[in-house]
Amino acid sequence: MKINSRDSLDFMERMQQEVIARRRASNTDEAYYTAKLTDAWQRARQTPAYGSLGTFSTRAFHDLPATTKDDLKAHPLEYLRVPVDKGLKYYQTTGTTGVPTPTPRTARDMIANTVSVAEAWRGMLADGGHRALILLPSDIVPVADLMVGVCEFLGVPHVKAYPYTTGISDWDRIVGLWEVFRPTVLFVAPGVLLEFSQVLKRRGLLNRLRESVELLMLLGEVSTPELRAMAGQWWNARAYDASYGSTESGTLAACCEQDRLHLLRGANYFEIADGRGIAPAEAGRDGRLVVTPLNNDARPLLRLDMGDEVSLSGDCRCGNAAPVVTVHGRGGDGTEIKGSRIRTRDLEGVVYAGRDVMGYLIEVVEDGTWARLLLERDPGTDRDAEPAKSDLIQRRTGERLGFRWDEVRFVNRLPVTTKSGGSQKSWKRSNFRVVDEVVPA
Repeated sequence: MKINSRDSLDFMERMQQEVIARRRASNTDEAYYTAKLTDAWQRARQTPAYGSLGTFSTRAFHDLPATTKDDLKAHPLEYLRVPVDKGLKYYQTTGTTGVPTPTPRTARDMIANTVSVAEAWRGMLADGGHRALILLPSDIVPVADLMVGVCEFLGVPHVKAYPYTTGISDWDRIVGLWEVFRPTVLFVAPGVLLEFSQVLKRRGLLNRLRESVELLMLLGEVSTPELRAMAGQWWNARAYDASYGSTESGTLAACCEQDRLHLLRGANYFEIADGRGIAPAEAGRDGRLVVTPLNNDARPLLRLDMGDEVSLSGDCRCGNAAPVVTVHGRGGDGTEIKGSRIRTRDLEGVVYAGRDVMGYLIEVVEDGTWARLLLERDPGTDRDAEPAKSDLIQRRTGERLGFRWDEVRFVNRLPVTTKSGGSQKSWKRSNFRVVDEVVPA
């Protein structure tokens, strides 16, 4: 995050003051949110999508229909206030749920988002003598740049390594880097961590390389409590579900020391949509998360319905007064397997509960009547114990997901696409394979 003018410096300092004040303030500070929503409304009026809006008022805001993600994806350029060639950086969404969405960002966009996340993690990262390795795929979404900005803002030494940029930064190069830099924090996509862990286990290097690691900050894709517990055990480190958000909206929640995601209220106005309408986001409420990013500059968005079903709770032991958000996924998410609609979190809660699986692939026939679960074995596990593990997974699948696999098999290696990680990874595209006929494993 580079500051190259007095105006940018003043803006950064103002964002920092707002974020710190909001961390422990009530969500009902009407003066703060009225002022911020007024500014966001004025920026939104400069876009084709919101060009017909009148003067801001609290009543006008609450009467405004939610903006759906489908609306945004269908007409992404109409929501831009700044043309694509006028932003400081250009990104695109991954396209895992549709066509990639063009997303330019101005310096103010990046400063505001970086400060919001950095202040949420200050207690975990600053003044701890940390060194961070940003181990993410090389892609055109902002997560790696955001981690760089956070490290720069907090003064954490850091290095980026993209293991899937063939011939430039492969696993050998990363191991060599590790020997010198000895990172204490990994910002890493869960799939990348699975693949890297297997590489190190096969080479007998994991015990040595993990000696310096204290924190695993998992981001870029879904991470379940079971996966984090498994990875934390392997690495003898604390594993966190680091953040939640989207390329379009920016970061909406960040983790605390208790591994709970807190809404970033200084940077966003949150609401909950349910069958009764849209109401302020308060602890104890469930429904779809609706967000108005308060600082979005290139693409101001009003009442964006994220489509994600969430639950809000409070009273976290970390002392942050902002609600804790548990993200259950989009209501329409999931894939039908043998008559049951299954979401990533539900399945991975079964697959990774035993803490000795390096990945998985689901094979199904076109009509959904047959399904096999292939599990990539941990290189160090006892193969004689695998039949019992398969039986346990069958039982848990039946109890939690409502069906049984036609077959559960352990294999030595799965396609790297099942773990390529971060924004490269779409669960439905990389962890499912449709087969024409039942073929023995």
